[in-house]
Amino acid sequence: MRRISWILAALSVTVLAGALFAQNFAAEPLYGTYNLNTGFTPDPQAVSVQAGGETDAAALGLVDPTGGPCRGYIAVAQPDVRLNFTSGTTFPLRLYVQSTSDTTLLVNMPDATWRCNDDAVGLNPVVDIPVGAVQSGQYDIWVGTYNPGTPAAATLHFTELTSNGPTP
Repeated sequence: MRRISWILAALSVTVLAGALFAQNFAAEPLYGTYNLNTGFTPDPQAVSVQAGGETDAAALGLVDPTGGPCRGYIAVAQPDVRLNFTSGTTFPLRLYVQSTSDTTLLVNMPDATWRCNDDAVGLNPVVDIPVGAVQSGQYDIWVGTYNPGTPAAATLHFTELTSNGPTP
């Protein structure tokens, strides 16, 4: 009987440990919270971040409905950036990263779905949300690196202009 109790306790710790590695949406973002309304200026808005982490996004089972599993290594304890966005009906929303390193972008949408990208323009990721799909609400954003344990200086941008984007 004691052996069964010990096994159940060990299984509980294993299950709870897995939950500890999930993204914490209640945590304060590392690089701040930004509140924007459609039509914001200046456009684009830029946020400097340190990309990367030790957790493989693919191992977390994160999937972008438009492109398969999310890639990159992220710090899961908290988002890098939070965007509270009030959308309109006129503009799309584009999030992109500019870096000299190979970076990835993971976005948890207000409806709890994921959008992610790797290498849209050179080694820089872009997540495009078209007119009609842009949601008002909280966007939690992680900027990852393609290689584990390789932090990289990067700049995350928010724009409503599809002419704005990273350079290769």
